[in-house]
Amino acid sequence: MARNDVPQDALQRLVEALRVLPGVGPKSAQRMAFYLLQHDRNGAALLAKSLGEAVDKVGHCSRCNTFSETAICSTCADGRRDPSMLCIVETPADQVMVEQTLSFKGNYFVLMGRISPLDGMGPTEIHFDRLLARIENPDTGLVVREVVLATNFTSEGEATAHYIGEVLKSKGIKVTRIARGIPVGGELEYVDAGTLARALMDRRAVG
Repeated sequence: MARNDVPQDALQRLVEALRVLPGVGPKSAQRMAFYLLQHDRNGAALLAKSLGEAVDKVGHCSRCNTFSETAICSTCADGRRDPSMLCIVETPADQVMVEQTLSFKGNYFVLMGRISPLDGMGPTEIHFDRLLARIENPDTGLVVREVVLATNFTSEGEATAHYIGEVLKSKGIKVTRIARGIPVGGELEYVDAGTLARALMDRRAVG
């Protein structure tokens, strides 16, 4: 098929597919689609192939729930980390940011979201049952003594931290919250590493 003979329905499907990306509206999606088809078809093919492979191969770590191609991710499998420390974050991007501070040497649990009733997100949707199973029924040698709540300082992140903290404290588990070195309303993914490192070092007990 000639380059100019792309069916309109295929082009429209591409535009609609690009609109699933955060912050991408109809015009932006259309510009992306036109650019890929006009200037970088090889890049478009690579993008399609890589996206397909990621969807097929990337799942969740059975211990920390982050993205992983293996049953246990490389972080959880690292025997040099302190299994008694568990840092709870909202997303894999937040986990990456905490790692970049080089200030935390424990393990993680990634909620893949935050409590937000208006968005239909409750304890079930943030995998709270898996978190409790990870803490209450740990694998051999993975006894958790302190949980660090590193959810974002948004209203939803604070509500999530409060809920998790109250439940874990009732079970006799030490719970700390990262300090407010992070601006109120800020999200970990966009905070510089120095600020996040200070917030981790200055974490405080909850309650």
